[in-house]
Amino acid sequence: MTIAAYPATGPVAQHGEGPVWSARWGGLRWVDMLAGDVLALAPDGEVRRRHVGAVAAVVRPRVSGGYVVAAERELLLADSDELDAPLRSLGEAWRDPAIRMNEGGCDPDGRFYIGSMAYDAAPGRGSFYVAGPGDALRVVLPGVTISNGFGFSPDGRLAYYADTSTGRVDVLDYDPEAGLSGRRPFAVVEPERGAPDGLAVDAEGGVWVAMWQGGAVHRYDAGGRLDAVVHLPVRKVTAVAFGGEGLDRLFVTTSALDVDRAEQPEAGALFCADPGVRGLPVLPTTL
Repeated sequence: MTIAAYPATGPVAQHGEGPVWSARWGGLRWVDMLAGDVLALAPDGEVRRRHVGAVAAVVRPRVSGGYVVAAERELLLADSDELDAPLRSLGEAWRDPAIRMNEGGCDPDGRFYIGSMAYDAAPGRGSFYVAGPGDALRVVLPGVTISNGFGFSPDGRLAYYADTSTGRVDVLDYDPEAGLSGRRPFAVVEPERGAPDGLAVDAEGGVWVAMWQGGAVHRYDAGGRLDAVVHLPVRKVTAVAFGGEGLDRLFVTTSALDVDRAEQPEAGALFCADPGVRGLPVLPTTL
């Protein structure tokens, strides 16, 4: 099945990433990652922007109210849902200036996970972490290169994860006590079709994966078979999320990094598609 995408904004981001829909926020937020900004889409289409630091890698709602932002090397907490709420740091997670936070998300029990990568994308320099007791980060998956998409099956028993450099999406078992285990391939992407970036899971168990350098979003069914493709007019597709009041719209972020805007004038825009299936509500964090 082929699905068309249409622009929801102009090219507002240098490197758009990590869209998240929360009714508490009144709609969609995403990040302009390397500009260090969190963006918010108003119902009238206006885009608001809040600068948080050198990097804004991930934004997620908190169970207690407010939100968390993963910055360059630290997690920042807001106690209010307002975009411009004051932020407080949980402290620098590491000191190496060559390594930054990248993508992440939450598990069904509210734990927050964050991946890292080297600025130069050097192989094996990144890790995938979970925030544990005292909010300290503990390594879950060492030796990753570009830690990216992370999401859960509708029953919460499986987690999907993409290290972009591997060219595949992996699946892991999830247990509330034991955490993640049993990493194994779920879907392999042919290099000519791009590389897996951010992902989102729908209510039927389908996994929607942004294709970096592929100009598309792929849907893989619960068995890992490709069964739908969303085509976009830009090549650097970065992440996806379900949103709208019925969670029946697919929002797609894109990047303009090292892109000739004369050739791809919509690079950096936020796009939408009508996927014909509903998504799952965002998992908030207990941080």
